[in-house]
Amino acid sequence: MILFKRISYKNFLSTGNQPIEIDLSISQTTLIVGTNGTGKSTLLDALCFVLFNRPFRIIKKEQMVNTVNNGDCLIELEFDVGTKKFLIRRGIKPNLFEIYQDIKLVNQDSSNIDYQKYLENNIMRLNYRSFLQVVLLGSSSYEPFMKMKPRYRREVVEEILDIRVFGLMDLILRPQQSELTRNVTELRHKCDLIESKYETELKHYNAISDLNMNDLDGKKQLLEKNGQANYEYNRKIDKINDELERYKDQVKDEAKEKAKLTKLSKLEAKIEQNISTHKKSLQFFSENDNCPTCTQPLELDFKGDKIRQEEHKLTTLNDGMKKLIEEITKQEELISVMDRVSKKMYEMNVEVSKLQTSIEELDKYSNNIHEEIKKLETKQIDGEDIEQQLEQLKVDLEETKVERDKIIDQQKYVDVLRTILNDKGAKANIIRKYVPIMNTLINQYLQSMDFFISFHLDEEFNETVKSRFRDTFNYNNFSEGEKMRIDLALLFTWRQIAKMKNSVNTNLLVLDEIFDSSLDGQGTDDFFKIIKTMTKENIFIISHKGDILFDKFTDIVKFEKYKNFTRLNQA
Repeated sequence: MILFKRISYKNFLSTGNQPIEIDLSISQTTLIVGTNGTGKSTLLDALCFVLFNRPFRIIKKEQMVNTVNNGDCLIELEFDVGTKKFLIRRGIKPNLFEIYQDIKLVNQDSSNIDYQKYLENNIMRLNYRSFLQVVLLGSSSYEPFMKMKPRYRREVVEEILDIRVFGLMDLILRPQQSELTRNVTELRHKCDLIESKYETELKHYNAISDLNMNDLDGKKQLLEKNGQANYEYNRKIDKINDELERYKDQVKDEAKEKAKLTKLSKLEAKIEQNISTHKKSLQFFSENDNCPTCTQPLELDFKGDKIRQEEHKLTTLNDGMKKLIEEITKQEELISVMDRVSKKMYEMNVEVSKLQTSIEELDKYSNNIHEEIKKLETKQIDGEDIEQQLEQLKVDLEETKVERDKIIDQQKYVDVLRTILNDKGAKANIIRKYVPIMNTLINQYLQSMDFFISFHLDEEFNETVKSRFRDTFNYNNFSEGEKMRIDLALLFTWRQIAKMKNSVNTNLLVLDEIFDSSLDGQGTDDFFKIIKTMTKENIFIISHKGDILFDKFTDIVKFEKYKNFTRLNQA
């Protein structure tokens, strides 16, 4: 279990030199209030930035530093994982990233990327996306579980169930499997060569056992045949090398093209994010006639202009996305061709190696024939050396077969392991076991919030929703208030599952403006019924409602502006 204890931050966004410090474990329910712009939601940004080097909201790194002091931005977070105590320190101007375990600084020899992976994979066992689904629910820059792509939904659930390690193990085994396959191929080739050489030497030995002078012409003919075979082998090698030279031009920019694909994929994600932002803006101006802040009516011309602007931006972004997807498809096809060419080049190099080995053996054999001819000419035939060679070849062949069979056994073992570790193996069985539990919990929470629908996730985490009249819906068919109830039900479910697994279980839950937007009065009352059952957790709720919620919380934290800096007023 992750027990979050304390967070402090200074010179972060609107916070000045005087640090904001919040105890994350002292109170069961804490209400965070304040007027707009006082820094209430900064807590979410600070939590995400100190843990994952990215804020909750869409804010550039240089914009996170307080513009007045323009430096010494520092966030500190203390938490326990089991019996181990951790302190994370992350800063900007100067840049800082430190992990302390039991007061001792964790080795910083690795790169910041590897250091971050160590924090996520070895300490937290949570990535950014999964952290949001278990710990945070906000109105800004938050992607609900039901709006995620299927692969991201699966990733979140795998982390909650603590089974992503299977995927990591599979990644480790993948190059090992390739290496074993290559070794088996090489050893089989080596066995074939030794057997071929043994047969050749045995024939040679049997032939010279009763040699006489009449064999001299036969040896010379055999030498001539060897020379012709040598010529044919070299000609094949030259032909293959010519082909390899042609193939080299096709794969010389492979790394560059793969890097280009990576950049295109990142650009796709950015455009998707922009599309989502403009859709929300378009939806707002289409559905609202009044300003949400001042409640004043929006001018029709202004509203119409904003709608046309957002529609134009969406059209431009969608056209750009279409072209980008076409470019990504082309790039993937190009890389696929390069991969096939690389495989072909590998096979051709193996063939060259075989031919070169054959040439070497043929040269040795021809040299032996030369010697035999000399012996024949001097009537000095001696088969003792050949006998020794045959015995040594037997030993070499047996040792090679033993090594080959050993690696084949290893290969079979790795093949079985990869079958178990892939998405259709052990992970699928574990997910299959927990899906019914997830669906039961989701529907229990929905009913607790007076939302009587049948919500079902399949093993691929696609939803099926039915009303009491058995009409079939999906998530997008519901109102924002109904979606909020579903989001909350999923959040509570993931936390409950995490408790069962004790893997990503945590005391901390932060909810941003859930009472200020989609939840109605009844939804609010139902929500507090659920909260009251979460006695061993520390829940922080950010809201504008203020006085009407005070009596429902054990602690109140008020953010206010003083001389343009955020300060904390804890009741």
